[in-house]
Amino acid sequence: MTEAQYTPPLGTGDTADYDRAIRRWTREMRWRGAMLELLAARAGETILDIGCGTGSFAVMLKAASPDAVVIGIDPDAEALSIARDKAQSASVSIEWRQGFARDLEAAAADAVVSSLMFHQVPMAEKRAGLAAMHAALRPGGRLLVADYGKQASLMRFLFRQTIQRLDGVEDTQPNADGMLPGLMAEAGFDDVREARHVHTATGTITLFLARRR
Repeated sequence: MTEAQYTPPLGTGDTADYDRAIRRWTREMRWRGAMLELLAARAGETILDIGCGTGSFAVMLKAASPDAVVIGIDPDAEALSIARDKAQSASVSIEWRQGFARDLEAAAADAVVSSLMFHQVPMAEKRAGLAAMHAALRPGGRLLVADYGKQASLMRFLFRQTIQRLDGVEDTQPNADGMLPGLMAEAGFDDVREARHVHTATGTITLFLARRR
């Protein structure tokens, strides 16, 4: 997937409206707060936020764990500009990089996190991204992904009416069909589990945990 092909944070919407939409429609603080709890960052750890978008979680993480090294990576220049402004306003120091998961260095991180990214990329990039994240982790490192998982009943209907209208069907359907855990295992991750489910007006957001053996 080239830089010209990636899906912006809000899909067909305006990136400047992304934060407002996430707050309004996804119960953002519930799942982001759960991410902080499940990640349990420790002092001195290096944590990569892949597809960091406008930087909301990276800033929350650094504020909660000031002694961790937080690096945010995203291909979207506009989103990164918003992220830099957020970090400056919060008086936290975060390294921002423009790029993709495939640009990661091997064995460089203690933890990798990702929020609402995988549903926006094609299957080949889902696989490539998870493989790159696995390679970027040190042995025993952990993966935490917050994204749309398997959708059922009302949640599937809401997902179709919102996320699939913004981001299309082809890339998002594998998430709705529950394929992410299998893709994580395929990439080499161990102990893959669904740690939390948050039902929203846009479908169910699932928090997935896994570990590099």
